[in-house]
Amino acid sequence: MNHLHRYASTRFGRLPKTFSELSDLRREVPWWNQVLDPGSPTLTKWNYIILCTCLVALFLDPLYFFLPVIGAPGCMQIDLGLGIFVTFFRTVADLFFFIHITIKFRTAFVAPSSRVFGRGELVMDRKAIAIRYLKSSFIIDLAAALPLPQIVIWFIIPASKSATAAHANHTLSFIVLLQYIPRFLIMFPINRRIIKTTGVVAKTAWSGAAYNLVLYTLASHVLGASWYVLSIQRQYECWRIECSKEMNSTHSPSCSPYFLDCNTVGKSARNAWLKKTNVIINCDALNDDDKDFQFGMFSDAFSNNVASSDFPDKYFYCLWWGLKNLCSYGQSIMTSTLSSETLFCIIICICGLVFFSHLIGNMQGYLQSTTARLEEWRIRRRDTEEWMRHRQLPPDLQDRVRRFVNYQWTATRGVDEEAILKSLPLDLRRQIQRHLCLALVRRVPFFAQMDDQLLDAICERLVSSLNTNDMFLVREGDPVQEMLFIIRGKVESSTTNGGRTGFYNSITLGPGDFCGEELLTWALIPHSDSIINLPLSTRTVKSITEAEAFALRAWDLRYVAKQFKRLHSKKLQHAFRYYSHQWRTWGACFIQAAWRRYKRKKLAIELAKQEQLYDDMYDMDDGAGAEYEDGDASSSDQANHAQHLGITILASKFAKNTRKGAKKTVSRINQDDSILKMPKMFKPVEPDFSAL
Repeated sequence: MNHLHRYASTRFGRLPKTFSELSDLRREVPWWNQVLDPGSPTLTKWNYIILCTCLVALFLDPLYFFLPVIGAPGCMQIDLGLGIFVTFFRTVADLFFFIHITIKFRTAFVAPSSRVFGRGELVMDRKAIAIRYLKSSFIIDLAAALPLPQIVIWFIIPASKSATAAHANHTLSFIVLLQYIPRFLIMFPINRRIIKTTGVVAKTAWSGAAYNLVLYTLASHVLGASWYVLSIQRQYECWRIECSKEMNSTHSPSCSPYFLDCNTVGKSARNAWLKKTNVIINCDALNDDDKDFQFGMFSDAFSNNVASSDFPDKYFYCLWWGLKNLCSYGQSIMTSTLSSETLFCIIICICGLVFFSHLIGNMQGYLQSTTARLEEWRIRRRDTEEWMRHRQLPPDLQDRVRRFVNYQWTATRGVDEEAILKSLPLDLRRQIQRHLCLALVRRVPFFAQMDDQLLDAICERLVSSLNTNDMFLVREGDPVQEMLFIIRGKVESSTTNGGRTGFYNSITLGPGDFCGEELLTWALIPHSDSIINLPLSTRTVKSITEAEAFALRAWDLRYVAKQFKRLHSKKLQHAFRYYSHQWRTWGACFIQAAWRRYKRKKLAIELAKQEQLYDDMYDMDDGAGAEYEDGDASSSDQANHAQHLGITILASKFAKNTRKGAKKTVSRINQDDSILKMPKMFKPVEPDFSAL
């Protein structure tokens, strides 16, 4: 056994068979001895990298077709600068292919016999991995990774005796086409591996559309490069045929095949031949007089001087030629009667039809996926409009429906969040709900007093509630079906205390407030499961602006309320009373009634004191009058008694009038108090936190 097997046997007592054991092993084994998990994020990223490398390699290989150029009249040469550029980047791409081969020798695989259920068991034996890889796709990967064009162009051709540009062109074109097949084939297993791991190659619709467009452009690039190299070969074929006609004793100087290579440019023999030869004239694509040789579909390469242009101009013209003929299925191509040229046009037509259909189909699918929700919303909105017209709803009601539909689309973009959450496992659903709702629930002061376990139970059962302005969330006297926690917007909560005359209370609720606390009281009352009567709302809640809220439904709240039995503290009871708007309203009414009773009692005490004072003064006046009637006073004091008698009579009359006024005032106050008496505000039912 190798080092990894020995370490695994020491660590686990056997080879690891599960993905978790493999992950633990990879953390402890040096990276050069690790066996990779085929579903790991690292290997997934590498699959994307090697896929991009394949695309780059498929782009680089056709650039070898642009190496032959028309260097001078009647001769062909190799573009050395372009050859160095392509060779360098192709060598870098080949290094990635060799790294990919090394990684595949270290990538575990799932045993086919263990795929009956679940992900299966991993095979980590390096020998088994190597044998499986050698029997499956090693040959194709090796053929794609070998640097054959570099070896041919830089080592084999210069060492050959007939190292002409034409010979190099034919040999290099054959090698590139031969190796292009395995480089194209290795993309398919990489695509399948990425789809098996992540589900899709492109994670977004726009990236998927761009990926398919790149593939179509790559096909146009290959077609344009093939057309260019065939054009050069067609020109060289014409030169060779005409040169063979001048290779005799009747023509002086005689033509030599070496004259068609630009390495002989400047030599006296070629210069003498060039002055008298007819090869250049007879092989001119613009010369319509010569009908012996037909350029056919390749005439544009010479009529537009493509073969002798700089590389950027030449490349983009060939790319445009390939793209144009793929899109038009080769309908604009003017071919000759040669079977090879006709066969090439047939291939262009078939490939154009297949590639263009594939591009349009995939592009349409990807782009439609971006607007599928929008189109679904448009259809639903159109159906809603037709239904409202059919039912002849009032205009104001129609406007409210339109506002709600638009607001719902703006808030959710047509995504059913509840359905998505229900499809997830319980633990993931709890974590997502905790992430979305915990901070918002903690903003509610009443729930800030609770522990995390209870808050998780609440968050797990919260659902989203969207409301437009002027919408009644609940009306006074209706059953309360859910408890709402305001997230955004403002709502108005008002009550008339059961519709009593002269009573109205209204408050504004904002983010962090809640309503429907009657439901919490109902949920905490111990009763059997057969009782399903919901409590009646004591307030009317109406949205002032567009409001978003989380709703906790009645039966979900009842389930959560069972957890309150461990929270029967005075702190929680006081928090419920303080933050409950129903309790606040009752407290305000109670304070007002107590204050009025206090003022009434204080006024009565003050009036009673004044009445007692006047009664004492009245008794004193009665005693003074009696002494005056008995005549016991002396005659010398008669004048003084007369004066005191007048003052006493006036004070008595004033006291009587004051007492009468006080009685009238008290009776009027009592009468007014009976008229303006506040209707009795019943105390809310307090939840029993210790009953459960």
